[in-house]
Amino acid sequence: MSRNDHRRDLEVALDAGRAAGDVVMSFFKSAYHVRDKGGANGEENPVTSADLAANALLKERLLGAFPEDGWLSEETADSTERLGRRRVWIVDPIDGTKEFILGIPQFSISIGLAVDGAPAVGVIVNPAHGETIAGAAGIPPTLNGGPTRPTATANLARAVCLASRTECEKGWFERYIERGDFARVEPIGSVAYKLGLVAIGRGDLSFSFTPKNEWDLAGGAAILAAAGLALTDREGATIRYNKPDPGVAGCVTANAALMPGLQALVARERAAWRRAREHSP
Repeated sequence: MSRNDHRRDLEVALDAGRAAGDVVMSFFKSAYHVRDKGGANGEENPVTSADLAANALLKERLLGAFPEDGWLSEETADSTERLGRRRVWIVDPIDGTKEFILGIPQFSISIGLAVDGAPAVGVIVNPAHGETIAGAAGIPPTLNGGPTRPTATANLARAVCLASRTECEKGWFERYIERGDFARVEPIGSVAYKLGLVAIGRGDLSFSFTPKNEWDLAGGAAILAAAGLALTDREGATIRYNKPDPGVAGCVTANAALMPGLQALVARERAAWRRAREHSP
């Protein structure tokens, strides 16, 4: 295999993701411990024994296969050692822990491999739905091993937007439907799962102004790239991975035909928000 051939990376990530999915499902709707890690602005940020068990398995499998690689996970204490590595596994053992706790089957295991700061391999497993979405540089995305393709929708007003479940509950997406910006908004818990669904054509677009972290996005970003689609932050900038600070300013993605229009809409929304803040008391 050539230096840039990611077939083995993808194979190992697939095996690890599926095994982690089995671990997570052994806890789902069963007994486990929960504690609050504390989030920004005092928001709840739970972690469960299922998160920790899946994290341990993923680290053992991925770094066991590739011991020279770096590691960044939501559930592992961060180390600057990863910054000196070309290849870094970026993992969220349960993306959508709140949904997991509530018994909503919209959580996922997200595995991403970044090489020189760019997303190269992605695996997203929704074990409750029995779905595995995967792709890598030079390897088109698949759903449970079968071929997929993004949607061809070319009109935002006919698009299906996959949005944050909690942001929808707060009413943040109601205005888009009222204005006719999109045909439908579908609330989904896991950020990574939404990105994977856009890549395989189960939604037209997804965006969020809320800050994210690299582990929310890296797996989905690699699968989107394998589908020929882009993922940017809310300002329209390309997202780089394995940075000292893993925080990311939101996320925006869509099929290729819709991306320019979605980015223009997001830019208008951001400008309106800034004007409102400037004129607020």
